Amino acid sequence: MSFRDEIAMPQDDIPLASSKPLTNYTIVDNIPEDMLPLVHSHWYQYPPLNPMWYGLLGVTITVLGILSVVGNLVVIWVFARTKGLRSPANSLLINLAFTDFLMMFTMFPPMVYNCYWRTWVFGPISCEVYGFIGNLCGCVAIYSMVWITLDRYKVIVKGISATPLRAKGAALRILFSWVFSTAWCLCPFFGWNRYVPEGNMTVCGTDYLTDDLFSKSYLYAYSVWVFFAPFLLIVYCYTYIVKAVSAHEKQMLKQAKKMEIKSLQSEEDQKTSAEIRLAKVALATVSLWFMAWCPYLIINWSGMLRPSLVTPLFSIWGSVFAKANAVYNPIVYSISHPNYRGALLKALPFLACNTEDCSRGEERDTTTPLAEKAQENV
Repeated sequence: MSFRDEIAMPQDDIPLASSKPLTNYTIVDNIPEDMLPLVHSHWYQYPPLNPMWYGLLGVTITVLGILSVVGNLVVIWVFARTKGLRSPANSLLINLAFTDFLMMFTMFPPMVYNCYWRTWVFGPISCEVYGFIGNLCGCVAIYSMVWITLDRYKVIVKGISATPLRAKGAALRILFSWVFSTAWCLCPFFGWNRYVPEGNMTVCGTDYLTDDLFSKSYLYAYSVWVFFAPFLLIVYCYTYIVKAVSAHEKQMLKQAKKMEIKSLQSEEDQKTSAEIRLAKVALATVSLWFMAWCPYLIINWSGMLRPSLVTPLFSIWGSVFAKANAVYNPIVYSISHPNYRGALLKALPFLACNTEDCSRGEERDTTTPLAEKAQENV
C-alpha cells in the first residue's frame, strides 16, 4: 500500500503500526515503506530530530568504532604472535577481543551511513540481522567477561587448591558462550519478541515497546541471564579477589615483622603497590561494565513499564553506551595485563613510556607472590 493510498483511506481504517500519520511530519516519515511493519506506533509522536544530532551521533560512533576495531585487532594480533601469551586463560581474552571487534566492525559502518540519510535505509531483513548481531555479540562479550572473572577468582582466591584451566576447558567455555548466546538471540526470529528500528530509526534492536506479556517475558528473562546474574557474579568475584590479596599482604607484613626484616618499602607503599592498584582495576572493571550496559537496560525496562519516558534521543544514546563497551574492554582486560603490556611494547615500541619513568616503576614494584599473580591475572 502506498502513502497516497493511505491518504485516501478513512483514518480509522489505517493500521496504527504500519502507516504514517496524515498530519505532522514525524521521525518515521523518512523511513522506507517496507520498514513500516516493523515500526512501533510509539515513534509516530516525535518530530524529526535536529540534523545536528545525526551529525553528532555519526561522529561519535565513528570515533568509537575506529578505536574499538583497531584496539581489539591489536589485542588479537599481540596475543596471537606472542608464544608466551598463548595460554588457555588468555584464549578467553582473545575471544572477548574478537567479539568486540566483530560487533563494532559490523555495527558502526551501517549506523554512520544511516545517520547520513537520517533513517534506516537497508530494508527489514538487514534490520533484523543487524539487531541479531548486536544482541549476539553483546551477550557473548558479557559471558566472556564472566569466564575471565571466574578464572581470576579461582587463581587468586582458591590458589593451589584450584584446578588449573586447561585448553579443553577454555574451549568449552568459549563454545558455551556462543551456543548459549545464539540460542537466546535467535528467539526473536521465532516470535518471542522481535528486532525492530528504534530511536531515531538509524539502528535496530529488540522490541521493548510492544505491550504484550509474551514479548516482554523475553526481555525480563534476558535481563536476568545476561545482565543481573553476570553483574552480581562479577561483583562477588572481584570483592573476594581484593579481600584475598589484602589478607595475604597483611599476613606477609606480619611475618616480616616477626622475622625482624625491614622491607625496602614502607607499609603504606606496599599496600599502594598491590592492594590499591588491584582494587582500582577491579573497580574500573565493574564500573565500566555497569556504565556500558546499565543505560540500555534502563531503556528496555522503561519501554516495557513507562513507554512515555523513551524518546528517540534517550533510546539511541543508550545504544551507543552499550557499543562503547567494545572500546573499554581492550584497555581494562588487556592493557592491565603485565605480560600483555610487555609484548605490546615489543611489538609496537612507539607506545613505550619514557625509559626513566618505566625504570622508576620497576624499582617501586616489590610486591608479594600473590600480589604479582593477582596483577598478572586482573
